[in-house]
Amino acid sequence: MKKNSLAKSKSVIGWREWVSLPELGIPRLKAKIDTGARTSALHAFNVETYHHHGQLMVSFGIHPHQGRNDDAILCSAKVHDKRIVTNSGGQRERRYVIISRLRIGYFDWPIEFTLTNRDTMKFRMLLGRTGLGDKFLVEPDASYLFGKPGRHHP
Repeated sequence: MKKNSLAKSKSVIGWREWVSLPELGIPRLKAKIDTGARTSALHAFNVETYHHHGQLMVSFGIHPHQGRNDDAILCSAKVHDKRIVTNSGGQRERRYVIISRLRIGYFDWPIEFTLTNRDTMKFRMLLGRTGLGDKFLVEPDASYLFGKPGRHHP
């Protein structure tokens, strides 16, 4: 496949985008698109596991707005895996992994997220290479190309 035809078959995404996680009850969240990160990460606090009908589950809270901890959304999901992940500071952490649907504009697909506390980070979600898959080309000078979730998208 020629390079030009490859570019035409993909949508362009900015370095940051509004996303939603409908299965987790998160209507909108700013995400940083990070092609340097393999794994996607979702902000989580008070992470606790429990069993439901023999299935390992995880409950957690998320502060959906950058720089604010005055509101929270409580979430729960099936534990897909536990992994050792190297964080941005070079430290290795053991994290729970969940799978949930991610929506950006009119695109909607399931991806894996590791759960970690991102209170000190600028973005509550990091969308890595594996989560992006082969759907998008990233425009590093562009932001919020798909607008806020719930709004009409071209």
